[in-house]
Amino acid sequence: MYDNVQVIIPSLNPDEKLLNTAKGMIEEGFSDVILVDDGSDEAHRGEFARIKEQFPENITVLVHEVNKGKGRAMKTAFEYVLKERPDTLGVVTVDGDGQHTPKDAAKCIDAMTEKKAFIIGCRDFSLPQVPLRSRLGNVITRNVFRYVCGIKVSDTQTGLRAVPASLLEYMTRVDGDRYEYETNQLLKVGSDNISYSEVPIETVYIDENQTSHFHPLRDSARIYGVIFKFAASSVLSCIIDLVSFRVVLAFIPKVIAETTRGTIAGVAARIISAACNFLINKKAVFGHSGDAAKSALRYAILAVCQLGASIGLVALLTMLLGAESDWFKTLIKAVVDTCLFFVSFKIQRNWVFKK
Repeated sequence: MYDNVQVIIPSLNPDEKLLNTAKGMIEEGFSDVILVDDGSDEAHRGEFARIKEQFPENITVLVHEVNKGKGRAMKTAFEYVLKERPDTLGVVTVDGDGQHTPKDAAKCIDAMTEKKAFIIGCRDFSLPQVPLRSRLGNVITRNVFRYVCGIKVSDTQTGLRAVPASLLEYMTRVDGDRYEYETNQLLKVGSDNISYSEVPIETVYIDENQTSHFHPLRDSARIYGVIFKFAASSVLSCIIDLVSFRVVLAFIPKVIAETTRGTIAGVAARIISAACNFLINKKAVFGHSGDAAKSALRYAILAVCQLGASIGLVALLTMLLGAESDWFKTLIKAVVDTCLFFVSFKIQRNWVFKK
């Protein structure tokens, strides 16, 4: 028996699969199953009452009068558990369409209890029964998660997850009320260094997973937003650098040699733009709230190294490729700086603004 553990099953307009899922969980030893009716229509709402009538001591039904989304349904259940089940050890979220087996739910709870961590039930996407749409979506988001967020998850689409009691309140504050909520869960776990672990589960697909609400481009774009903000920050800093150079140059007396004026203006402009870039990345891109002085020192070290790497690599490639025209040299610099852009992103995420 899994005492003081809740199974949470959000559902909208369910069919007989919901009854089979709830029954299987109870037979596996879960005595507390919470169903969330997320605004089902009249034709389907009675399904919840029938399940409750069949298992009166094991089933709790929470109701949204209107559809609010899977994420909101999960948060409603988390809030209910925090209030009504103060002795809970944690919960496991399960889809009601039969894709998650009772034994796998039990495996996730066992791992959660042992490791006291957020547990992700992961399927094997190399199996032949996995639909191409799901396989493609997982490959895209899995690699984007790894690069952008630094979190290695082999199944980014799974809804089978175990949440220890210590993280329930935290999960109610994760953004998103619909299917993006599960993506945001993983993003927050990665960015906030929450302890997590994976558990291999059975790979079950029903009707070729036609009911899946996962969208590879949409969900990946949400993660790519971090890269987009980083790029926008770099472009804005470039503009600030040019404007600052022109403004500073205007205040330097012309009696000073032009070379000296240009050097002074260039250094001042770079300091101003670098300071702006640091503040934008710290707050808007990486959401870092740690020691600002420590991060600023690391940022300065990175900036100097990046500048040196750019100058050195451009000179080396220019020599090796025999570049003579200014256009060719400019192209080399563009390629080098683009590569350094992505390197800088990872270093800033993993070192400069590490949480």
